[in-house]
Amino acid sequence: MSGLLAFVFPGQGSQAVGMGRDLYENFPVARAVFEEADAALGFPLSRLCFEGPQEELWLTYNTQPALLTVSVAAYRVLAQHGVEPDVVAGHSLGEYSALVAARALEFADAVRLVRARGQFMNDAVPAGTGTMGAIIGLDGATVENLCQKVESGFVEPATYNCPGQVVVAGEAAAVQECLELARAAGARRVQLLNVSGPFHCRLLEPAGQRLSEVLADVEIRDPRIPVIANVNAAPVATADAVRACLVEQVSRPVLWEQSVRRMLEMGVGWMVEVGEGRTLCGLAKRIASELECLACGDRVGLEKVLARHSGGVVT
Repeated sequence: MSGLLAFVFPGQGSQAVGMGRDLYENFPVARAVFEEADAALGFPLSRLCFEGPQEELWLTYNTQPALLTVSVAAYRVLAQHGVEPDVVAGHSLGEYSALVAARALEFADAVRLVRARGQFMNDAVPAGTGTMGAIIGLDGATVENLCQKVESGFVEPATYNCPGQVVVAGEAAAVQECLELARAAGARRVQLLNVSGPFHCRLLEPAGQRLSEVLADVEIRDPRIPVIANVNAAPVATADAVRACLVEQVSRPVLWEQSVRRMLEMGVGWMVEVGEGRTLCGLAKRIASELECLACGDRVGLEKVLARHSGGVVT
């Protein structure tokens, strides 16, 4: 095995009805995570993960704690089998899972935080007035320039996912105009996203302010391992810095491509996407084709990671 091991944790968009059930049924340590989430929130989040209905699971304030719970359940199984990361990062919401893995946040606190975060994000902009759109085939600088040319309202880059894939967020008409400008500029594809609001842009600053008030009452510790923050693609090393980054993250772009490149500079040789789906593995290949990334949101995925790590067997 060569290079450091990074754990990366997915964010919204990876959710699916049935997620986590395999972990719950096969691993007592994972089952305990779901039970802890249910107790912390006061309702059966686990049943929502396993059975839906989809329209309930896809509500932002349900999606966020659900994805966090699945990620932490998978992480706890890996840790129980001796697989621990050298560095962690999470895509948007996934940053909370990364902070739990780095021992900066207790899981019960994190699951309550992201439930509140989802509600604050949902409430920040009136329904239908803001949205997000993906632009494929143009680089970040070009998209930034296009946003400046939009005349119908506010729009700005919200996520730098990988080379040639930038998501913009803002007022609905402005996002639509930006996508039209991108198409005219030669974008390979543009697409409005099915989201409930314009996440990771300045319109979400009120949500960040409400989150800061809640964070003030939550115990946060210095991370035990480097956590690469979304807002600056740099390691965050202190509890105060964690708190500040979590507030900024709500209304600032997710620098995912830059975060992966930072981990490569630190010596990361392989990566495990811990939780539902394999979106981040797909992005990793587009950022650095030589980077090995394994996904582990179920028993089969966990077995592959253990085999890669030490020839171990999941029990």
